[in-house]
Amino acid sequence: MSEEKEDMLILKDIGMLYGDNYVLRHVNFTVKEGTGFGILGKSGSGKSVLMNIIRGIPEYRPTEGTVIYRLAVCQNEDCRWVEPPSHAGEKCTRCGGDLALEEIDYWDAIEKNELVARQIYDRIALMIQRTFALFGESPVMQNISEALADAGVPKAERMRKAMELLRRVQLTHRATHIARDISGGEKQRCVFAMCLAKNPILFLADEPSGTLDPITAQAVHDCINTEIEQGLTTLVTSHWPEAVVETTQEAILLSAGGEVVTIGRSEDVRDTFMQDFEMPTIERRQLSDPIIKMNNVRKYFYTFDRGLIRAVHDITLDIYEGEIFGLVGVSGSGKTTAFKIIAGLIDASRGQFEIKVDDEWVDMRVIGPDGRGRVTPYINILHQVYTVFPQLNVYENLAGALTVELPADIVIQKVYESLEAVGFTEEEVDAILYAYPNQLSEGERHRLAFARVLITDPKIVLLDEPTGTADPLTRLEMVKSIKKARDTLGQTYIVVSHDIDFINMVCDRAALMRVGELVEVGDPEHVVNVMKEVETPLGV
Repeated sequence: MSEEKEDMLILKDIGMLYGDNYVLRHVNFTVKEGTGFGILGKSGSGKSVLMNIIRGIPEYRPTEGTVIYRLAVCQNEDCRWVEPPSHAGEKCTRCGGDLALEEIDYWDAIEKNELVARQIYDRIALMIQRTFALFGESPVMQNISEALADAGVPKAERMRKAMELLRRVQLTHRATHIARDISGGEKQRCVFAMCLAKNPILFLADEPSGTLDPITAQAVHDCINTEIEQGLTTLVTSHWPEAVVETTQEAILLSAGGEVVTIGRSEDVRDTFMQDFEMPTIERRQLSDPIIKMNNVRKYFYTFDRGLIRAVHDITLDIYEGEIFGLVGVSGSGKTTAFKIIAGLIDASRGQFEIKVDDEWVDMRVIGPDGRGRVTPYINILHQVYTVFPQLNVYENLAGALTVELPADIVIQKVYESLEAVGFTEEEVDAILYAYPNQLSEGERHRLAFARVLITDPKIVLLDEPTGTADPLTRLEMVKSIKKARDTLGQTYIVVSHDIDFINMVCDRAALMRVGELVEVGDPEHVVNVMKEVETPLGV
Protein backbone atom coordinates (compact mmCIF):
# COMPACT_ATOMS: atom_id res chain seq x y z
CA MET A 1 0.00 0.00 0.00
CA SER A 2 1.38 3.42 -0.92
CA GLU A 3 1.97 6.06 1.75
CA GLU A 4 -0.52 8.42 0.10
CA LYS A 5 -3.99 7.28 1.19
CA GLU A 6 -6.52 6.67 -1.56
CA ASP A 7 -9.99 8.26 -1.49
CA MET A 8 -12.44 5.43 -0.77
CA LEU A 9 -15.82 6.97 0.13
CA ILE A 10 -17.14 10.23 -1.30
CA LEU A 11 -20.42 11.86 -0.27
CA LYS A 12 -21.68 14.59 -2.60
CA ASP A 13 -24.45 16.98 -1.52
CA ILE A 14 -26.41 14.37 0.47
CA GLY A 15 -29.90 15.46 1.57
CA MET A 16 -32.61 13.51 3.37
CA LEU A 17 -36.19 14.73 3.61
CA TYR A 18 -38.74 13.34 6.11
CA GLY A 19 -42.13 14.84 5.40
CA ASP A 20 -41.49 18.56 4.97
CA ASN A 21 -38.33 18.65 7.08
CA TYR A 22 -34.72 18.04 6.10
CA VAL A 23 -32.85 15.84 8.58
CA LEU A 24 -29.71 16.07 6.41
CA ARG A 25 -28.82 18.75 3.90
CA HIS A 26 -25.79 19.52 1.69
CA VAL A 27 -23.54 16.94 3.36
CA ASN A 28 -20.17 16.62 1.60
CA PHE A 29 -17.04 14.81 2.72
CA THR A 30 -14.43 12.27 1.61
CA VAL A 31 -13.03 9.35 3.60
CA LYS A 32 -9.61 7.96 2.78
CA GLU A 33 -8.77 4.26 2.87
CA GLY A 34 -7.39 2.95 6.15
CA THR A 35 -8.32 6.01 8.23
CA GLY A 36 -10.80 6.83 10.98
CA PHE A 37 -13.40 9.50 10.16
CA GLY A 38 -15.76 10.98 12.74
CA ILE A 39 -19.30 12.34 12.56
CA LEU A 40 -20.03 14.51 15.59
CA GLY A 41 -23.28 16.23 16.48
CA LYS A 42 -26.04 16.66 19.01
CA SER A 43 -28.78 14.10 19.44
CA GLY A 44 -31.16 14.46 16.49
CA SER A 45 -28.62 15.95 14.08
CA GLY A 46 -28.93 13.06 11.61
CA LYS A 47 -25.79 11.05 12.46
CA SER A 48 -27.50 7.65 12.47
CA VAL A 49 -29.48 8.49 9.32
CA LEU A 50 -26.21 9.29 7.56
CA MET A 51 -24.70 5.99 8.67
CA ASN A 52 -27.67 4.07 7.27
CA ILE A 53 -27.39 5.94 3.97
CA ILE A 54 -23.72 4.96 3.70
CA ARG A 55 -24.59 1.37 4.65
CA GLY A 56 -27.25 1.13 1.95
CA ILE A 57 -30.30 0.32 4.11
CA PRO A 58 -33.26 0.37 1.66
CA GLU A 59 -35.43 2.68 3.80
CA TYR A 60 -32.67 5.30 3.85
CA ARG A 61 -32.25 6.11 0.18
CA PRO A 62 -31.16 9.78 0.17
CA THR A 63 -33.57 12.34 -1.24
CA GLU A 64 -30.66 14.22 -2.82
CA GLY A 65 -27.00 13.65 -3.65
CA THR A 66 -24.79 10.63 -4.34
CA VAL A 67 -22.71 8.14 -2.37
CA ILE A 68 -19.61 7.17 -4.34
CA TYR A 69 -17.50 4.13 -3.46
CA ARG A 70 -14.07 4.21 -5.06
CA LEU A 71 -12.92 0.59 -4.98
CA ALA A 72 -10.84 -2.08 -6.68
CA VAL A 73 -13.50 -4.20 -8.42
CA CYS A 74 -13.12 -7.62 -10.02
CA GLN A 75 -13.64 -7.33 -13.77
CA ASN A 76 -15.24 -10.78 -13.97
CA GLU A 77 -18.93 -9.94 -14.49
CA ASP A 78 -19.95 -13.09 -12.59
CA CYS A 79 -17.84 -12.14 -9.55
CA ARG A 80 -17.50 -8.34 -9.10
CA TRP A 81 -15.74 -8.83 -5.75
CA VAL A 82 -14.58 -5.57 -4.14
CA GLU A 83 -11.44 -4.59 -2.26
CA PRO A 84 -10.09 -1.25 -0.99
CA PRO A 85 -8.76 0.97 -3.81
CA SER A 86 -5.08 0.27 -3.06
CA HIS A 87 -5.64 -3.31 -4.31
CA ALA A 88 -6.21 -2.14 -7.89
CA GLY A 89 -3.95 -4.06 -10.27
CA GLU A 90 -3.94 -7.18 -8.10
CA LYS A 91 -5.75 -10.47 -8.69
CA CYS A 92 -9.18 -11.20 -7.20
CA THR A 93 -8.95 -13.56 -4.22
CA ARG A 94 -12.29 -15.10 -5.16
CA CYS A 95 -11.95 -15.92 -8.88
CA GLY A 96 -8.46 -14.86 -9.92
CA GLY A 97 -9.74 -12.08 -12.17
CA ASP A 98 -8.19 -8.63 -12.46
CA LEU A 99 -9.03 -5.91 -9.93
CA ALA A 100 -9.46 -2.47 -11.49
CA LEU A 101 -10.26 0.88 -9.90
CA GLU A 102 -13.91 1.94 -10.33
CA GLU A 103 -16.13 4.68 -8.93
CA ILE A 104 -19.56 3.24 -8.13
CA ASP A 105 -22.65 5.36 -7.59
CA TYR A 106 -23.83 3.14 -4.74
CA TRP A 107 -27.53 3.96 -4.60
CA ASP A 108 -27.83 3.90 -8.39
CA ALA A 109 -26.22 0.45 -8.39
CA ILE A 110 -28.60 -0.68 -5.61
CA GLU A 111 -31.62 0.52 -7.59
CA LYS A 112 -30.41 -1.38 -10.67
CA ASN A 113 -29.74 -4.47 -8.51
CA GLU A 114 -26.19 -4.70 -9.76
CA LEU A 115 -23.96 -7.45 -8.39
CA VAL A 116 -21.28 -4.95 -7.37
CA ALA A 117 -23.78 -3.20 -5.05
CA ARG A 118 -24.48 -6.47 -3.24
CA GLN A 119 -20.75 -7.13 -2.91
CA ILE A 120 -20.21 -3.67 -1.40
CA TYR A 121 -23.13 -4.19 1.00
CA ASP A 122 -21.70 -7.50 2.18
CA ARG A 123 -18.33 -5.90 2.93
CA ILE A 124 -19.69 -3.13 5.15
CA ALA A 125 -20.16 -3.85 8.86
CA LEU A 126 -22.49 -1.67 10.94
CA MET A 127 -22.46 -1.66 14.74
CA ILE A 128 -25.78 -0.09 15.72
CA GLN A 129 -25.99 2.05 18.84
CA ARG A 130 -27.47 0.47 21.99
CA THR A 131 -28.04 -2.82 20.17
CA PHE A 132 -26.33 -6.01 21.37
CA ALA A 133 -27.26 -8.35 18.52
CA LEU A 134 -26.29 -11.50 20.38
CA PHE A 135 -27.76 -14.95 20.93
CA GLY A 136 -28.19 -14.46 24.67
CA GLU A 137 -28.45 -18.15 25.56
CA SER A 138 -25.32 -19.13 23.61
CA PRO A 139 -21.67 -18.80 24.67
CA VAL A 140 -19.66 -15.86 23.34
CA MET A 141 -17.61 -18.24 21.20
CA GLN A 142 -20.76 -19.60 19.58
CA ASN A 143 -21.95 -16.09 18.72
CA ILE A 144 -18.69 -15.39 16.90
CA SER A 145 -18.86 -18.78 15.16
CA GLU A 146 -22.37 -18.01 13.86
CA ALA A 147 -21.13 -14.69 12.43
CA LEU A 148 -18.28 -16.52 10.70
CA ALA A 149 -20.75 -19.03 9.26
CA ASP A 150 -22.83 -16.16 7.85
CA ALA A 151 -19.63 -14.82 6.27
CA GLY A 152 -19.07 -18.14 4.51
CA VAL A 153 -16.11 -19.37 6.58
CA PRO A 154 -15.78 -23.19 6.41
CA LYS A 155 -16.83 -25.01 9.59
CA ALA A 156 -13.36 -26.49 10.14
CA GLU A 157 -11.84 -23.01 10.38
CA ARG A 158 -14.48 -21.27 12.51
CA MET A 159 -13.19 -22.19 15.98
CA ARG A 160 -9.67 -21.00 15.23
CA LYS A 161 -10.87 -17.79 13.60
CA ALA A 162 -13.34 -17.14 16.45
CA MET A 163 -10.56 -17.29 19.02
CA GLU A 164 -8.42 -15.01 16.87
CA LEU A 165 -11.26 -12.45 16.70
CA LEU A 166 -11.79 -12.63 20.46
CA ARG A 167 -8.07 -12.03 20.94
CA ARG A 168 -8.28 -8.95 18.69
CA VAL A 169 -11.04 -7.46 20.86
CA GLN A 170 -9.40 -8.59 24.13
CA LEU A 171 -12.22 -10.94 25.10
CA THR A 172 -10.67 -14.41 25.21
CA HIS A 173 -11.38 -14.59 28.96
CA ARG A 174 -15.12 -14.66 28.16
CA ALA A 175 -15.04 -17.18 25.29
CA THR A 176 -17.09 -19.86 27.08
CA HIS A 177 -19.39 -17.53 29.03
CA ILE A 178 -23.08 -17.22 28.17
CA ALA A 179 -23.58 -13.97 26.24
CA ARG A 180 -26.43 -12.70 28.42
CA ASP A 181 -24.20 -12.83 31.51
CA ILE A 182 -21.32 -10.68 30.29
CA SER A 183 -21.17 -6.93 30.98
CA GLY A 184 -22.25 -4.17 28.59
CA GLY A 185 -18.71 -3.32 27.57
CA GLU A 186 -17.95 -6.97 26.91
CA LYS A 187 -21.11 -7.32 24.83
CA GLN A 188 -20.02 -4.31 22.79
CA ARG A 189 -16.64 -5.90 22.10
CA CYS A 190 -18.35 -9.20 21.24
CA VAL A 191 -20.52 -7.39 18.67
CA PHE A 192 -17.36 -5.73 17.33
CA ALA A 193 -15.79 -9.16 16.87
CA MET A 194 -18.92 -10.30 15.00
CA CYS A 195 -18.56 -7.27 12.72
CA LEU A 196 -14.91 -8.16 12.07
CA ALA A 197 -16.01 -11.70 11.18
CA LYS A 198 -17.44 -10.24 7.96
CA ASN A 199 -13.90 -9.22 6.92
CA PRO A 200 -15.25 -5.73 6.15
CA ILE A 201 -13.56 -3.08 4.04
CA LEU A 202 -15.60 -0.43 5.86
CA PHE A 203 -16.65 -0.46 9.52
CA LEU A 204 -19.46 1.86 10.66
CA ALA A 205 -19.58 2.38 14.43
CA ASP A 206 -22.73 4.21 15.52
CA GLU A 207 -22.15 5.43 19.10
CA PRO A 208 -19.74 2.56 19.92
CA SER A 209 -19.16 3.65 23.52
CA GLY A 210 -22.01 6.04 24.35
CA THR A 211 -23.46 3.80 27.10
CA LEU A 212 -20.15 2.61 28.63
CA ASP A 213 -18.14 3.85 31.57
CA PRO A 214 -14.97 5.76 30.59
CA ILE A 215 -12.61 2.91 31.48
CA THR A 216 -14.56 0.29 29.51
CA ALA A 217 -15.10 2.80 26.69
CA GLN A 218 -11.34 3.24 26.46
CA ALA A 219 -10.99 -0.52 25.95
CA VAL A 220 -13.49 -0.38 23.07
CA HIS A 221 -11.71 2.63 21.56
CA ASP A 222 -8.38 0.81 21.79
CA CYS A 223 -9.84 -2.16 19.90
CA ILE A 224 -11.17 0.14 17.15
CA ASN A 225 -7.84 1.98 16.89
CA THR A 226 -5.95 -1.30 16.57
CA GLU A 227 -8.10 -2.27 13.57
CA ILE A 228 -7.65 1.18 11.97
CA GLU A 229 -3.88 0.77 12.35
CA GLN A 230 -4.22 -2.55 10.52
CA GLY A 231 -5.91 -0.74 7.62
CA LEU A 232 -9.65 -0.97 8.36
CA THR A 233 -11.46 2.16 7.11
CA THR A 234 -13.75 3.26 9.92
CA LEU A 235 -16.54 5.80 10.42
CA VAL A 236 -17.49 6.67 13.99
CA THR A 237 -20.57 8.66 14.96
CA SER A 238 -20.93 10.02 18.45
CA HIS A 239 -22.41 12.80 20.52
CA TRP A 240 -19.36 12.43 22.80
CA PRO A 241 -16.50 14.56 21.47
CA GLU A 242 -13.78 12.50 23.13
CA ALA A 243 -14.99 9.29 21.48
CA VAL A 244 -14.50 10.92 18.07
CA VAL A 245 -11.12 12.39 19.00
CA GLU A 246 -9.81 9.09 20.37
CA THR A 247 -10.81 6.98 17.34
CA THR A 248 -10.52 9.28 14.31
CA GLN A 249 -8.13 11.71 12.65
CA GLU A 250 -10.66 13.81 10.70
CA ALA A 251 -14.29 14.63 11.40
CA ILE A 252 -17.33 16.70 10.53
CA LEU A 253 -19.74 18.50 12.85
CA LEU A 254 -23.45 18.32 12.01
CA SER A 255 -25.83 21.07 13.07
CA ALA A 256 -29.26 20.42 14.57
CA GLY A 257 -30.64 20.76 11.03
CA GLY A 258 -28.30 18.12 9.61
CA GLU A 259 -25.90 20.47 7.80
CA VAL A 260 -22.11 20.35 8.00
CA VAL A 261 -20.93 23.14 10.32
CA THR A 262 -17.22 22.39 9.99
CA ILE A 263 -14.82 19.73 8.74
CA GLY A 264 -11.21 19.20 9.75
CA ARG A 265 -8.98 17.65 12.40
CA SER A 266 -11.05 15.81 15.00
CA GLU A 267 -9.60 17.94 17.81
CA ASP A 268 -10.61 21.16 16.04
CA VAL A 269 -14.11 19.85 15.34
CA ARG A 270 -14.44 18.91 19.03
CA ASP A 271 -13.43 22.41 20.09
CA THR A 272 -16.05 23.94 17.79
CA PHE A 273 -18.72 21.61 19.17
CA MET A 274 -17.86 22.42 22.79
CA GLN A 275 -17.47 26.18 22.47
CA ASP A 276 -21.03 26.83 23.73
CA PHE A 277 -20.70 24.40 26.64
CA GLU A 278 -20.33 25.86 30.10
CA MET A 279 -19.79 23.75 33.21
CA PRO A 280 -22.59 24.38 35.70
CA THR A 281 -21.94 25.54 39.22
CA ILE A 282 -21.52 22.44 41.36
CA GLU A 283 -23.62 22.48 44.51
CA ARG A 284 -23.82 19.68 47.07
CA ARG A 285 -26.75 19.46 49.46
CA GLN A 286 -25.92 18.25 52.96
CA LEU A 287 -28.88 16.11 54.06
CA SER A 288 -29.36 13.83 57.06
CA ASP A 289 -32.90 12.38 57.01
CA PRO A 290 -32.73 8.82 55.54
CA ILE A 291 -35.42 7.57 53.18
CA ILE A 292 -33.63 4.32 52.24
CA LYS A 293 -31.68 2.05 54.62
CA MET A 294 -29.65 -0.97 53.55
CA ASN A 295 -27.72 -3.10 56.05
CA ASN A 296 -25.46 -6.00 54.97
CA VAL A 297 -27.50 -6.58 51.82
CA ARG A 298 -26.37 -9.40 49.55
CA LYS A 299 -27.49 -10.74 46.19
CA TYR A 300 -25.91 -13.97 44.95
CA PHE A 301 -26.63 -15.81 41.72
CA TYR A 302 -25.66 -19.28 40.60
CA THR A 303 -25.09 -20.12 36.95
CA PHE A 304 -24.05 -23.43 35.45
CA ASP A 305 -21.01 -22.07 33.63
CA ARG A 306 -19.74 -19.55 36.21
CA GLY A 307 -20.87 -21.03 39.51
CA LEU A 308 -21.61 -18.67 42.41
CA ILE A 309 -21.67 -14.98 41.45
CA ARG A 310 -21.49 -12.41 44.25
CA ALA A 311 -23.30 -9.64 42.37
CA VAL A 312 -23.83 -7.60 45.57
CA HIS A 313 -21.96 -8.41 48.77
CA ASP A 314 -22.70 -6.92 52.21
CA ILE A 315 -23.79 -3.41 51.20
CA THR A 316 -24.56 -1.06 54.10
CA LEU A 317 -25.86 2.32 52.97
CA ASP A 318 -28.26 5.15 53.87
CA ILE A 319 -29.72 7.39 51.15
CA TYR A 320 -31.27 10.65 52.35
CA GLU A 321 -34.63 12.14 51.43
CA GLY A 322 -34.29 14.81 48.73
CA GLU A 323 -30.80 13.63 47.83
CA ILE A 324 -29.38 12.97 44.38
CA PHE A 325 -27.24 9.89 44.96
CA GLY A 326 -24.93 8.33 42.36
CA LEU A 327 -23.73 4.76 41.93
CA VAL A 328 -20.63 4.36 39.79
CA GLY A 329 -18.39 1.50 38.73
CA VAL A 330 -17.13 -0.22 35.62
CA SER A 331 -19.33 -2.65 33.65
CA GLY A 332 -19.94 -5.76 35.76
CA SER A 333 -19.29 -4.09 39.13
CA GLY A 334 -22.77 -4.87 40.51
CA LYS A 335 -24.24 -1.38 40.46
CA THR A 336 -27.22 -2.35 38.28
CA THR A 337 -28.03 -5.30 40.59
CA ALA A 338 -27.99 -2.97 43.60
CA PHE A 339 -30.20 -0.59 41.65
CA LYS A 340 -32.73 -3.38 40.97
CA ILE A 341 -32.84 -4.32 44.66
CA ILE A 342 -33.63 -0.71 45.60
CA ALA A 343 -36.33 -0.60 42.90
CA GLY A 344 -37.96 -3.74 44.31
CA LEU A 345 -37.44 -5.61 41.04
CA ILE A 346 -35.42 -8.42 42.64
CA ASP A 347 -35.10 -9.75 46.18
CA ALA A 348 -31.91 -9.56 48.20
CA SER A 349 -30.45 -12.91 49.20
CA ARG A 350 -30.01 -11.64 52.77
CA GLY A 351 -29.72 -8.43 54.80
CA GLN A 352 -32.09 -5.66 55.91
CA PHE A 353 -33.62 -3.19 53.45
CA GLU A 354 -36.20 -0.54 54.35
CA ILE A 355 -37.79 2.49 52.65
CA LYS A 356 -39.69 5.23 54.47
CA VAL A 357 -43.24 6.08 53.37
CA ASP A 358 -45.23 8.72 55.28
CA ASP A 359 -42.87 8.58 58.28
CA GLU A 360 -43.22 4.79 58.51
CA TRP A 361 -40.42 2.38 57.61
CA VAL A 362 -41.52 -0.42 55.26
CA ASP A 363 -39.58 -3.70 55.11
CA MET A 364 -38.90 -4.26 51.39
CA ARG A 365 -38.31 -7.96 52.01
CA VAL A 366 -42.04 -8.38 52.76
CA ILE A 367 -44.07 -9.03 49.61
CA GLY A 368 -47.66 -7.77 49.24
CA PRO A 369 -49.78 -4.66 49.88
CA ASP A 370 -48.63 -4.38 53.51
CA GLY A 371 -44.97 -4.57 52.52
CA ARG A 372 -43.19 -3.76 49.31
CA GLY A 373 -46.51 -3.01 47.59
CA ARG A 374 -46.92 0.12 49.74
CA VAL A 375 -43.67 1.56 48.35
CA THR A 376 -43.51 0.64 44.68
CA PRO A 377 -46.27 3.08 43.55
CA TYR A 378 -43.97 5.91 44.74
CA ILE A 379 -40.97 4.64 42.75
CA ASN A 380 -40.43 5.12 39.02
CA ILE A 381 -37.54 3.90 36.90
CA LEU A 382 -35.81 4.86 33.68
CA HIS A 383 -34.13 1.64 32.58
CA GLN A 384 -30.89 1.56 30.61
CA VAL A 385 -32.68 -0.52 27.96
CA TYR A 386 -35.78 1.65 27.95
CA THR A 387 -38.82 1.48 25.73
CA VAL A 388 -41.64 3.67 24.48
CA PHE A 389 -44.81 2.61 22.70
CA PRO A 390 -44.03 2.70 18.96
CA GLN A 391 -47.69 2.84 17.94
CA LEU A 392 -48.37 5.95 20.06
CA ASN A 393 -47.24 9.49 19.32
CA VAL A 394 -45.26 11.56 21.83
CA TYR A 395 -48.36 13.07 23.44
CA GLU A 396 -50.07 9.68 23.76
CA ASN A 397 -46.93 8.08 25.22
CA LEU A 398 -46.80 10.71 27.96
CA ALA A 399 -50.51 11.00 28.66
CA GLY A 400 -50.75 7.21 28.83
CA ALA A 401 -48.12 7.11 31.58
CA LEU A 402 -50.42 8.99 33.98
CA THR A 403 -52.04 6.69 36.51
CA VAL A 404 -54.95 9.02 37.34
CA GLU A 405 -57.52 10.63 35.09
CA LEU A 406 -57.01 14.39 34.74
CA PRO A 407 -58.72 17.18 32.75
CA ALA A 408 -57.36 17.60 29.24
CA ASP A 409 -55.84 21.04 29.93
CA ILE A 410 -53.92 19.67 32.95
CA VAL A 411 -52.68 16.71 30.90
CA ILE A 412 -51.28 18.89 28.11
CA GLN A 413 -49.67 21.17 30.72
CA LYS A 414 -47.93 18.19 32.36
CA VAL A 415 -46.85 16.87 28.95
CA TYR A 416 -45.17 20.17 28.09
CA GLU A 417 -43.59 20.49 31.55
CA SER A 418 -42.14 16.97 31.47
CA LEU A 419 -40.69 17.39 27.97
CA GLU A 420 -39.19 20.77 28.83
CA ALA A 421 -37.73 19.23 32.00
CA VAL A 422 -35.64 16.83 29.88
CA GLY A 423 -34.20 19.50 27.62
CA PHE A 424 -36.73 20.17 24.85
CA THR A 425 -37.54 23.80 24.12
CA GLU A 426 -41.18 24.85 23.73
CA GLU A 427 -40.65 25.11 19.97
CA GLU A 428 -39.18 21.59 19.85
CA VAL A 429 -42.12 20.25 21.86
CA ASP A 430 -44.50 21.82 19.34
CA ALA A 431 -42.59 20.10 16.53
CA ILE A 432 -42.50 16.57 18.01
CA LEU A 433 -45.72 16.45 20.06
CA TYR A 434 -47.61 14.38 17.49
CA ALA A 435 -44.59 12.59 16.01
CA TYR A 436 -44.13 8.85 16.48
CA PRO A 437 -41.04 7.34 18.15
CA ASN A 438 -39.62 6.05 14.85
CA GLN A 439 -39.54 9.68 13.63
CA LEU A 440 -37.32 10.71 16.56
CA SER A 441 -33.59 10.22 16.99
CA GLU A 442 -32.28 7.73 19.55
CA GLY A 443 -31.44 10.55 21.94
CA GLU A 444 -34.88 12.11 21.55
CA ARG A 445 -36.53 8.75 22.29
CA HIS A 446 -34.35 8.45 25.40
CA ARG A 447 -35.50 11.85 26.64
CA LEU A 448 -39.11 10.91 25.87
CA ALA A 449 -38.71 7.84 28.08
CA PHE A 450 -37.24 10.05 30.83
CA ALA A 451 -40.21 12.41 30.53
CA ARG A 452 -42.57 9.41 30.97
CA VAL A 453 -40.89 8.79 34.32
CA LEU A 454 -41.18 12.39 35.53
CA ILE A 455 -44.81 12.89 34.48
CA THR A 456 -46.02 10.47 37.21
CA ASP A 457 -44.54 12.66 40.01
CA PRO A 458 -42.72 9.83 41.84
CA LYS A 459 -41.09 10.32 45.25
CA ILE A 460 -38.07 8.16 44.39
CA VAL A 461 -36.70 8.28 40.84
CA LEU A 462 -34.22 5.64 39.70
CA LEU A 463 -32.19 6.49 36.60
CA ASP A 464 -30.12 3.74 34.97
CA GLU A 465 -27.61 5.37 32.57
CA PRO A 466 -29.80 8.45 31.95
CA THR A 467 -27.21 10.14 29.70
CA GLY A 468 -26.36 7.12 27.57
CA THR A 469 -27.52 8.82 24.35
CA ALA A 470 -27.37 12.47 25.43
CA ASP A 471 -24.82 14.87 23.98
CA PRO A 472 -22.94 17.22 26.39
CA LEU A 473 -25.38 20.11 25.89
CA THR A 474 -28.41 17.87 26.46
CA ARG A 475 -26.64 16.35 29.47
CA LEU A 476 -26.32 19.84 30.94
CA GLU A 477 -30.07 20.36 30.45
CA MET A 478 -30.72 17.05 32.23
CA VAL A 479 -28.57 18.18 35.17
CA LYS A 480 -30.66 21.32 35.44
CA SER A 481 -33.96 19.46 35.03
CA ILE A 482 -33.14 16.84 37.68
CA LYS A 483 -32.13 19.52 40.17
CA LYS A 484 -35.18 21.61 39.31
CA ALA A 485 -37.51 18.61 39.74
CA ARG A 486 -35.85 17.75 43.05
CA ASP A 487 -36.19 21.31 44.31
CA THR A 488 -39.81 21.65 43.14
CA LEU A 489 -41.17 18.23 44.04
CA GLY A 490 -38.78 17.10 46.77
CA GLN A 491 -37.92 13.93 44.89
CA THR A 492 -35.05 11.61 45.77
CA TYR A 493 -32.90 10.50 42.84
CA ILE A 494 -30.66 7.45 42.57
CA VAL A 495 -28.50 7.60 39.46
CA VAL A 496 -26.53 4.64 38.09
CA SER A 497 -24.17 5.95 35.44
CA HIS A 498 -20.87 5.43 33.65
CA ASP A 499 -20.88 9.17 32.93
CA ILE A 500 -18.59 10.37 35.70
CA ASP A 501 -18.84 14.03 34.63
CA PHE A 502 -22.63 13.81 34.94
CA ILE A 503 -22.34 12.18 38.37
CA ASN A 504 -19.98 14.94 39.50
CA MET A 505 -22.29 17.69 38.20
CA VAL A 506 -25.63 16.41 39.47
CA CYS A 507 -25.07 14.30 42.60
CA ASP A 508 -24.85 15.33 46.25
CA ARG A 509 -23.05 12.09 47.17
CA ALA A 510 -21.85 9.04 45.27
CA ALA A 511 -20.71 5.49 45.92
CA LEU A 512 -18.18 3.35 44.05
CA MET A 513 -18.96 -0.34 43.56
CA ARG A 514 -16.26 -2.85 42.70
CA VAL A 515 -16.85 -6.59 42.16
CA GLY A 516 -20.12 -6.39 44.11
CA GLU A 517 -18.82 -4.43 47.09
CA LEU A 518 -19.24 -0.82 48.16
CA VAL A 519 -15.66 0.48 48.41
CA GLU A 520 -16.13 4.25 48.72
CA VAL A 521 -19.00 6.61 49.66
CA GLY A 522 -18.76 10.38 49.78
CA ASP A 523 -18.21 13.48 47.67
CA PRO A 524 -18.74 12.59 43.98
CA GLU A 525 -15.48 14.15 42.83
CA HIS A 526 -13.50 12.10 45.37
CA VAL A 527 -15.36 8.89 44.48
CA VAL A 528 -14.71 9.43 40.76
CA ASN A 529 -11.01 10.00 41.41
CA VAL A 530 -10.82 6.75 43.40
CA MET A 531 -12.54 4.93 40.54
CA LYS A 532 -9.98 6.23 38.03
CA GLU A 533 -7.14 5.05 40.28
CA VAL A 534 -8.29 1.51 41.03
CA GLU A 535 -10.28 0.32 38.01
CA THR A 536 -9.39 -1.37 34.73
CA PRO A 537 -11.80 -3.25 32.46
CA LEU A 538 -11.75 -7.02 32.99
CA GLY A 539 -9.53 -8.90 30.60
CA VAL A 540 -7.67 -5.83 29.34
